[in-house]
Amino acid sequence: MLTEGMFIADRYEIIGKVGAGGMSDVYKAKDHVLGRFVAIKVLKQEFSEDVNFVTKFRTEAQSAAGLEHPNIVNIYDVGSENGMHYIVMEFVEGITLKTYIEKKGRLTYKEAVSIAIQVGRGIETAHNKNIVHRDIKPQNIIISTEGKVKVTDFGIARAATTNTINSDVMGSVHYSSPEQARNGFVDGKSDIYSLGIVMYEMVTGRVPFDGDTTVAVAIQHLQEEIVAPSAYVADLPISLEKIILKCTQKNPDRRYDSMESLLMDLKKSLISPNEDFVSIVPMGGNGKTRVIGEDELARIKERTAQAAAEADEDDELDEELDEDDENGGKEGLFLNPKMDKAVTIMGIAAIAVIVIIVVCLVGNILGIFRFGGSSNKDTETEKDTQVSTDTENMSEMIDLRGLTLQEARELLEEKELNIVLKEGDTVSSETFEEGQIAEQSVEKGDMVAEGDTVTVRISSGTGDIPIPNVIGYNYEDAKKALENLGFRVGSEYAQESDLPPESVISVTPNVGDKAKEGDTVTLVLAPQIEKIRVSSVTNMTQEEAESTLTAQGLVVNVNTDYSENIEKGRVISQDKVNEYVNKGTTVTIVVSLGKKTTYYSFKSENLQVPADDVSKPGGDKTYTGGTVTLKASDGSVLWTTDFNGTNPGSVSVDNIAGYSSGTLEVLWNYTLEDGNTGTNLVGPTAVSFTAK
Repeated sequence: MLTEGMFIADRYEIIGKVGAGGMSDVYKAKDHVLGRFVAIKVLKQEFSEDVNFVTKFRTEAQSAAGLEHPNIVNIYDVGSENGMHYIVMEFVEGITLKTYIEKKGRLTYKEAVSIAIQVGRGIETAHNKNIVHRDIKPQNIIISTEGKVKVTDFGIARAATTNTINSDVMGSVHYSSPEQARNGFVDGKSDIYSLGIVMYEMVTGRVPFDGDTTVAVAIQHLQEEIVAPSAYVADLPISLEKIILKCTQKNPDRRYDSMESLLMDLKKSLISPNEDFVSIVPMGGNGKTRVIGEDELARIKERTAQAAAEADEDDELDEELDEDDENGGKEGLFLNPKMDKAVTIMGIAAIAVIVIIVVCLVGNILGIFRFGGSSNKDTETEKDTQVSTDTENMSEMIDLRGLTLQEARELLEEKELNIVLKEGDTVSSETFEEGQIAEQSVEKGDMVAEGDTVTVRISSGTGDIPIPNVIGYNYEDAKKALENLGFRVGSEYAQESDLPPESVISVTPNVGDKAKEGDTVTLVLAPQIEKIRVSSVTNMTQEEAESTLTAQGLVVNVNTDYSENIEKGRVISQDKVNEYVNKGTTVTIVVSLGKKTTYYSFKSENLQVPADDVSKPGGDKTYTGGTVTLKASDGSVLWTTDFNGTNPGSVSVDNIAGYSSGTLEVLWNYTLEDGNTGTNLVGPTAVSFTAK
């Protein structure tokens, strides 16, 4: 157990414990080398004693450490010390998406799509490096105080290869893909399924499958169809609903083929939410059995045997199959509590049942077992027939460019393919004449299945209207300018930009290129991230300024300074004025202290009480104070005051601008022994003025 003030690797100072999971505890720490806060995930003692598990823990962490992306909680370091094994990662202040959904009930369509896009970007980066997360769920998605969405806990991910991934960890069952539930082959499409479930929960406020046990939920993922989210949210845009349904297809082949394809549709959904553009691959061959290739058969056999062996092991990882969100530590960090032992036993039993079912299905495909009606054909003949049937449903795409729409339609009808043209969706072309197809959504040579739809754009001929320069405009102004020229306007969002949200970054066709009236001009926009434009609070009172900025969700830092023009208590200046910033950003204001008063000190060593032998008739003088007068070098009186005592000491004077020296006179009051009084002038004494 680590405690506050302890150091790890003579570098990381423990600040405090912030979370706990089934395998590890999480601490906030200060990195004294780089001067930043980090989160340290420390493997629990019972796992640290398992050499094989520790090796797996370090290998997984090192694989994930290669991931660097704004939407991923980055891993900085992996190490061990005195038998303790740990991972050092980025510390993120914020809350989990699970908590955010619980607080809001359900999210708006735009908010859900924006979050999904950021999550998708992080996952896409991992997939591009052959890493599958395998535990995508709202509890592993953090929304930072700055509004940034980050995916965390890649610690259970494995570097993906064609033949080595198997589902050692099923993850939270509510978000697990069917292939995870049956302990099958897991690849990037499993993460796509889980993200689809997360999107479902964001827009409806509920998960599609629920039950009293993890077993019941897992079986629903395998057997039951998802209730369309529009059943709970009537006004849900059709594009987002179909995106969710495509992500959550039980057959991985019917899901998006990659995270990149999913992101393209999500971005399009932001632009055209009510357009039915999502294509879901129909069930093949009127319900024909899906053909399983030799490679996949081998993988299923291997994984089935492995799963059967592992089902009898007391693997601690299987204790993390259920609701991480019902326990755990601080909001916004790593929440992975252990499951109840009884539930674990039930889960193992369910896996054993699923293994038997998978073995039977594989045996049926290979002809080892027969269920229902019998067949006289041998195994090889049946398999050849299935492959032949599947091949008949696929065809190679032809080049449609240069054809008229009618010519293309006739050719595609022969292949039982559909063709779609958006009314008025044309594009200028130097190559293809007006009325000919200039672009097609499926490239020549790509394989397509019966019933697939190909989208085309028609050439409007050589353009004659130059594309105006609308870069930097906001979307509405740019759209209006282009529509006034007769263009149709499309748009898509860039991943990152320093420009304000929805500002135009680039234009297709390029600025200056010529297009025809009715052509579509596509605008690439700065991300639609909800940012705050910092208000100007100059010359407001400090109270007014702080109230204004705080109401915008900003943090106010106050500095002070003197001003000749701004009265005391009002704002002289600020930073980030009119900039677009994230919620929670610190804005510094400078508040006036008023005009600066300069005080000058002076002291004359000659201004002492006159010598005792200076006397008057009647005896020695007794000095009882007097008057001090300070004159400038031009003779004007700068300051005068009375004093009591035997020495005027030092005095301070303000506002002596323009003078560096002057004279000082002291008029002493004295009393004689006989009671008579008088005065004695000392000075003038030269003095210099020194600012305090």
